[in-house]
Amino acid sequence: MATILGPKRGAAKSLAPDGFERVLAIGALVLLGFVLAALIRGRPYWGQIPTMVWLHLATMTVALGLTPVMLLRRRGDRPHRALGTIWVAAMVLTALISFGIRSVNHGGFSIIHILSVWVLIQVPLIWWSARTHRVAQHRSSVRGMVTGALLIAGFFTFPFNRMLGQFLFG
Repeated sequence: MATILGPKRGAAKSLAPDGFERVLAIGALVLLGFVLAALIRGRPYWGQIPTMVWLHLATMTVALGLTPVMLLRRRGDRPHRALGTIWVAAMVLTALISFGIRSVNHGGFSIIHILSVWVLIQVPLIWWSARTHRVAQHRSSVRGMVTGALLIAGFFTFPFNRMLGQFLFG
């Protein structure tokens, strides 16, 4: 099992997934299941979905699908770095594409676009912290990003008369 030296007293700290990361992984799988179910139920309306929304869904689905893999598999090896790079690219693309989706607020930006700005700042820092072996910072930042930008934001795609919510529950 891989370990790192802890910040205090030199105690070894495991890189293995902990309980919180397992919960995040399960949450990502559940959310991915809801997204896929909503898309399948919304099949009659696929032709009405703008290209930017499809691109947003595609990149978000890649990030969401990779999240449990990244949280539960071995860390720090070449496959982890390769998958992490794909995850980072998917998150950045998802955020960038979101700026082209402005149908909710009469063509203007909405409050959710603040999250996109946060992602565009935070995700490169996640990548940088991994590249510079700042493991504790990397782990903490990934947890925050998965919690906020994927799971909480993902949850809010279902209520409030939003497209996936209408597909799944409507």
